[in-house]
Amino acid sequence: MTSELIVFLVLSLVAIASALGMLFSRNTIYSALFLVLNFITVAVFYLMLGAPFIAMSQITVYAGAIMVLFLFVIMLLGAEQMTAPDALSWQKPLAFLLALTLTVESVYLIFARAKLDTVITAPDAATNSMENLREMAMTLFDKFLLPFEVTSILLLVAMVGAIVLAKKEKGARAKTSNS
Repeated sequence: MTSELIVFLVLSLVAIASALGMLFSRNTIYSALFLVLNFITVAVFYLMLGAPFIAMSQITVYAGAIMVLFLFVIMLLGAEQMTAPDALSWQKPLAFLLALTLTVESVYLIFARAKLDTVITAPDAATNSMENLREMAMTLFDKFLLPFEVTSILLLVAMVGAIVLAKKEKGARAKTSNS
């Protein structure tokens, strides 16, 4: 057993445990922190595959910016203190059916279609050169600047919308409790 395989197995256990912790945690803050841990383990997987730019993007974009936004909205809405709404009668069977479908598809993809004799190799040094990184940055900020900025504005509008809706809902609750 090689050291890379041991690191992979340990990281995969951490990734699975953090994903399960996120799913089964009752506290939304803890769920968000478990998700950050999961993002970090995925970034380490990218490092193991020889993709440091994607790993740093994973940490910067997801674990940094998006999770800070999630935690800000969770804290602002007071979601850690909210009670869960009553589930509709059709939600549990649908969730079970979708989970079963996902499980069957995963088993099929892992065992039926996977070639067990293939070896994943790290990309050669030419694909990770600074010139390719420079080209990708120039393409992103030259050809795709408008979609990049539109995405950032949409995220900002979504955050402001959540704040406005939360303020209206808190104000309505305060008026009904005072009456």
